[in-house]
Amino acid sequence: MRRFALSSILIALSASAAFAQQADHYTAMSNTAVSITGDVWMDDSGIKFENGESLDFSDLVADHFNVDGQKVPASVYRVKDPSDPELQNGNQLCGSGDVTYLASWADGSGSTAIAVFTSQRAPRSSGEMCALYTYEDQK
Repeated sequence: MRRFALSSILIALSASAAFAQQADHYTAMSNTAVSITGDVWMDDSGIKFENGESLDFSDLVADHFNVDGQKVPASVYRVKDPSDPELQNGNQLCGSGDVTYLASWADGSGSTAIAVFTSQRAPRSSGEMCALYTYEDQK
C-alpha cells in the first residue's frame, strides 16, 4: 500500500514539473508571422515554430530594449547555435544570415513582438533587427 501511494505521489509530482516546463504559446498575428513562423512556443530556453523547427537560447543577455527610441521591458536572448531555419512556405526566419539573438517584448493590447538579429554583439534597439513578428498573447 505504501509503495502504491509513493508511486502515485511521484507520478503526480513529475506531471506537475512537466506542465511547469511547458513553453508559452503565442498565436501568429502579423502577416509576416502568419506566413513565415506560424504560431510559436517560447520560454527562457528557446523558441519552437509551428513547423517543428526551433532555436535554443544559451542565455538571457538583457531585460530592457529600445523600441522606436523608447526603453521597454524585454527579454533579449543569445541563440545557442546560430542558424536561419527554414519555416513555413520555404521562408527563412531572417533570410539574411544566421540568427544570433532574439528579443521579445509586450507590444501593447495583448500582443507580443519578437525580433530577430544577425549581429555579433547583443542588439540594443529594434533598429538592428532583420525581421519582426507579432503574436497574440496566450489567453
